[in-house]
Amino acid sequence: MNMPDPSIRLLLIAAALSFLPMLNLYYVGEEAIFPITSMEMAQHGVWLKQYLYGSDVQHNPLFNWLIIPLANLAGWPHVLLVARGLTVAATLATAAVLAWLAWRLFRDRRFAAFAALVHLTFADVLMYRGWLAYVDPLFALFVFSAIAILWVACAESRPALLWLAAAALTCALLSKAFTAYVFYGAAFVALAGHRDYRRMLLGFPSLAAHAAMLLAPLLWFAAIPSGHSQSGRMFDEILAKLAFPGIGDYLAKLLLYPLDVWSGLLPAGALVAYFALRRRVAPGAGSHRHFRTALLITGSNFLPYWLAPYSGVRYLIPIYPLFALIAAWLIWQAGDAAVRSTRRWLAATIAFSFALGLFIFPYYQHKFRGENYALAAADIISITQGQPLYVTDSSASGLNVAAYINQQRYPQQALQYPPEKLAAGFIIARTPDSPPAKIAKEYRLGGDMLYLLCRGAACEPGLPIK
Repeated sequence: MNMPDPSIRLLLIAAALSFLPMLNLYYVGEEAIFPITSMEMAQHGVWLKQYLYGSDVQHNPLFNWLIIPLANLAGWPHVLLVARGLTVAATLATAAVLAWLAWRLFRDRRFAAFAALVHLTFADVLMYRGWLAYVDPLFALFVFSAIAILWVACAESRPALLWLAAAALTCALLSKAFTAYVFYGAAFVALAGHRDYRRMLLGFPSLAAHAAMLLAPLLWFAAIPSGHSQSGRMFDEILAKLAFPGIGDYLAKLLLYPLDVWSGLLPAGALVAYFALRRRVAPGAGSHRHFRTALLITGSNFLPYWLAPYSGVRYLIPIYPLFALIAAWLIWQAGDAAVRSTRRWLAATIAFSFALGLFIFPYYQHKFRGENYALAAADIISITQGQPLYVTDSSASGLNVAAYINQQRYPQQALQYPPEKLAAGFIIARTPDSPPAKIAKEYRLGGDMLYLLCRGAACEPGLPIK
């Protein structure tokens, strides 16, 4: 295929640069969780447990480990920028791992770069999850890296690589959840279906590496305080998603979930459908053994989330690169004209992402939700005038306001839950009567309400700064 490398490289650079305007946006959704927990961990001097408002939330802290030293360097008022920068780095690293996997499997550098570009320009990646300061992109990087390394180890008969896969999967667990092992296990079973791969996977070097991989979580939970209860909570969180909601809701979920996933894979997802309907994909495209393996790994990982009563699209981020590999291969096999057309669509997607970051998102945050978090935080600091201030609101709005207060007041202690018998002070709460107190001020933040409550002497007007 005669497509020049520079065009794809320029689009890859443009896609990466399109994340920059997003870094300066106000808090979105529940982004404040990791900035808050990282600050509290640093202030408490603990590294093994996450704390939110002074309470152990029993989540794994690898993302915090990356945030804390960088926030110390950049300054804690810039912790959101640090967290988002790490997310973008994880997203770009995932695309790089995909390019490496595609090159090792298909031995075509142009196709490898094209697959990475398809992944970066998925709407859900480029315009939302690829920069949002959630742990999911970091988790996805480690899960997909483990799968990619496993696959290359099989394809090239290099069992020593499996120790690197074990390290990546352990990092995935330390980032988020046990589901890392489910993704990896599905890939392992799919690859073990190949006779040549099975011989290596069942050999002693592989068994030793995988034994170490399975031992890692046992060692981790044995090492951390209250590790047994934390592992139990993580299992309970998975089991809760299997509770049956009712036949109507379940059928609706079965119908809508694939559509939700597909919409996040635009524009490449739509282009694949178009080229397939126009019969432009080469007839033998689906017979390539690596393509069939990618389908099998992707399908076996997609199916549980589709069939589970409760699951979100973001849970599938670890297999987004596999979706990209499949889509890129089908488009690549549709011919030069299809690739050129796709390249134009992807360029338009990148241009729209720039418009989102530079104009649309800032306008929305100024008019509706985002800037008001920072304004509410500044107002609360002004009202409370250095008096005792606590927080009970763990909704997205409460978290975001609390995060801005923490950043503006640093190095003061990050906001904590109030003591049980608070006599005097202010409390940021989600409702006006929990805990019982007088309303000092209320704030409308988008569709949510947030209340500043006061107790005792804090309710007296004109109290001087202490």
